[in-house]
Amino acid sequence: MSPPPESPRARFADPDWTASGQRRAGVTLTALETLWFNTGTLCNLACPSCYIESSPRNDRLAFLSRAEVRACLDEAAGLAPPPHEIGFTGGEPFANRDITGMIEDALARGFRVLVLTNAMAPLDHHRARLLGLRAMFPGRLTLRVSLDHYAPARHEEMRGPRSWAPAVEGLLWLARHGFVVAVAGRTASGEPEAVLRSGYARLFAGLGLELDARDPAALVLFPEMTDDDNVPEISESCWAVLHKRPEQMMCASSRMVVKRKGADRLSVVACTLLPYDPRFDLGPSLAAAARRVPLNHRHCANFCVLGGGSCSASRNDGG
Repeated sequence: MSPPPESPRARFADPDWTASGQRRAGVTLTALETLWFNTGTLCNLACPSCYIESSPRNDRLAFLSRAEVRACLDEAAGLAPPPHEIGFTGGEPFANRDITGMIEDALARGFRVLVLTNAMAPLDHHRARLLGLRAMFPGRLTLRVSLDHYAPARHEEMRGPRSWAPAVEGLLWLARHGFVVAVAGRTASGEPEAVLRSGYARLFAGLGLELDARDPAALVLFPEMTDDDNVPEISESCWAVLHKRPEQMMCASSRMVVKRKGADRLSVVACTLLPYDPRFDLGPSLAAAARRVPLNHRHCANFCVLGGGSCSASRNDGG
């Protein structure tokens, strides 16, 4: 098979070749370590830079039901080996009324659970049920709270007015009641990582939170994803140049289950970042979703390969 002719329009388009005629890099699933569920794209916030465009009106990804998630968990439990972590993301997962039932079903099957949340009003409605789950499954449920910057004003630039205080209150409530908590920040400010971690360390100390801002599991700093198609494409030769390996990428160890609005079945997609792109729809089952993923999207380049980002608890330092 020969490469297509070089064309600016071919960037990130061909699954096998880059626009410059090099073999495109791809990633094979080495083991399904984290199985994600997008519980639905509805959210109480409408952040301008949300990569998935979550908002109070965006229902492009429909709410998953507890029964649908339970069936996927049954399939996951039968894999050899099964995943060790189940992740719930959105939208805002706590906007889905079935969320605590989904969490319970995952915990009851022996999985560790990670929930990404803004810790605001939707979570408040589930506090009593969460306390029960913490008591039933101590230490196995982690809630990662989004604080986009350590400074309230910078956070609200990205999350909207009056979004800081409720998020911090929710984080403190979780910590006070013995939940395993983590924080997710962003690198949008352009500050060096050391500066960001120092800023969060001061914030945590001021709040009385026992979180180590130096620990990439306790404080995840996500690289930015842009719409700029000038992001370099990743060819097979890039692995050696960048001193990285395919198995370090998120799609080597995770998949995400979604339900598109109006669809009559669930879909398994390659990763948490690409729920809408049909090129990354791997079919209705986890078994079928084990195939190689070509890195033909700009998010593959700027978030995962160049940014070293990952949404999973075990790989949030990029490796």
